[in-house]
Amino acid sequence: MSAAQDGLPPLREVIAAHGLSARKSLGQNFLLDLNLTSKIARQVRALPDHDVLEIGPGPGGLTRGLLFEGARKVVAVERDHRCIPALQEVAAAYPGRLEVIEGDALEIDPLDHLSPPIAVAANLPYNIGTELLVRWLTPSDWPPFWSSLTLMFQREVAQRIVAKPGSKAYGRLSILAQWRTDAKIVLDLPPAAFTPPPKVSSAVVHLTALPEPRFEADADILNRVVAAAFGQRRKMLRAALKPLGVDPVALLDAAGIPPTARAETVSVEEFCRLSRTYAEMRGA
Repeated sequence: MSAAQDGLPPLREVIAAHGLSARKSLGQNFLLDLNLTSKIARQVRALPDHDVLEIGPGPGGLTRGLLFEGARKVVAVERDHRCIPALQEVAAAYPGRLEVIEGDALEIDPLDHLSPPIAVAANLPYNIGTELLVRWLTPSDWPPFWSSLTLMFQREVAQRIVAKPGSKAYGRLSILAQWRTDAKIVLDLPPAAFTPPPKVSSAVVHLTALPEPRFEADADILNRVVAAAFGQRRKMLRAALKPLGVDPVALLDAAGIPPTARAETVSVEEFCRLSRTYAEMRGA
């Protein structure tokens, strides 16, 4: 997509006109290449049939990509007041298809503004990305409000989401993501794609919600067990799981997992079995 195609000015002009220098305190790194933002938008898939929740749109690069590629409606949640006028200009170019909500994505419930099916797409601010992802992956009810997540992270975080047991990147995010979704890295982005360039590479991850979790487990209990296991990932599980308040050796024996195992070698299925066993031992 070029600027001429959506009738709006290039993003560099938008940023200059509204004084939108990226703020480190807000974890901002702006994507200015509209061809690239359209490419990211296309990773969402099935856009004409979906409302899209976008977090941290900034000056509206990805927002424009989503609308240009046919999103039924975009609800954009932006904390930085400076960006609102630029986003309102995008809304004027796409009448009735963009709603901008000013506020903190960690505190706002945008669901009243969206109609299913809903996709989430975001160049997530680095300082809240992981927390938002964990929230989206661990609602008490499943399936969740969203059918897919298309999210940009630091490449290191993206690799953790898709990592397999036995790898250094495998951890809490791997398990929570792979328990309930199909997760794939669909795009890599160099630092030079952003203004200002971050010190690390980025990647876009596409997560598709499964109709049912792969294995039975309570989301809160699984999250607690996994957090304990990886909280001291270099220790054997018999030591790492002590904070759970039950005999860790008895817990592991009952779940059929060697007490000498380390968290990074335990599969998603085994963690789900461990969490069910823990719930039984605690009478949950």
